[in-house]
Amino acid sequence: MWGCLGQHFKVRSLVRTASLVRNFFLLKSNFNSAHKSPATAPLPERLHLVTPVWNLSTRGIRGLSRAVGPEGSQKKGRSLLQFLADRFYDVQALREYLLRKQVLTVHQKNRPFTYIQERFGPHVAGVYFILKQGGAVKFQGKEWIRSNARGHFPLDFMTFQAVPVEAVDASGCAINYQGLDSVLALKELQSLWLQRCPHVDDWCLSRLHPLANSLQELSLAGCPRISERGLACLHHLQNLRKLDISDLPAVSNPGLTQILVEEMLPNCEVLGADWARGLKSGPEEQSRDTASPIPA
Repeated sequence: MWGCLGQHFKVRSLVRTASLVRNFFLLKSNFNSAHKSPATAPLPERLHLVTPVWNLSTRGIRGLSRAVGPEGSQKKGRSLLQFLADRFYDVQALREYLLRKQVLTVHQKNRPFTYIQERFGPHVAGVYFILKQGGAVKFQGKEWIRSNARGHFPLDFMTFQAVPVEAVDASGCAINYQGLDSVLALKELQSLWLQRCPHVDDWCLSRLHPLANSLQELSLAGCPRISERGLACLHHLQNLRKLDISDLPAVSNPGLTQILVEEMLPNCEVLGADWARGLKSGPEEQSRDTASPIPA
């Protein structure tokens, strides 16, 4: 009885495996026919199949990949995407698809919450947008409001329609050019932190001029897409008292850029003084600086 039962499960396993292999090659054939390469493109390498050894330790597609893998695919740390890139020429289409999916995800995260705006106004909708992004908001005379580890946050701010927002911490959030519409709705904003935001670029900085009358503190530290062109757009923010532009990899000459920003905003304290160490000065200027009793 047990022998017949084991034989039955073994046959079912072989049938299921054969179906998986057939579906895999049908899917690859359909994908190649839909994305035909030019006649001049090189043909892909042949796929060499190895007869898998079916036992209790080999199950599903994981066991099949171990048996079919090319020479050297057993190296530690090698990902499935790298294996496919080495074997098939049409993985480039998969990479483009993943990139488009990532862009679409960022676009969806920056969409406005129109139903909240229609019911509670743009002020509350802007606060809700920041909290959904994972940021923090501080109303005037209130404590900081931020989401927890699960992304949940209290909805008490819905009743703060008459209380202005004085500070927003959006560090590390996925805010882009479109998402700034919700931030700019906070007309009385005084402090804005955009540290390490991967999608904040020069175009985003060109949109901050509606906050020129209220914004006093701005942090752009660690934003990888901000360059000198974007910093030049901050000349509208003459009420700034503190500006952090440290650790901007897209800025080609940090020391000179900091000097120009300080001249553009004379009443603002520009952070990023470590950049000035990269500026070259003559021996006379260096000796004069060391002998000066007035601190820099």
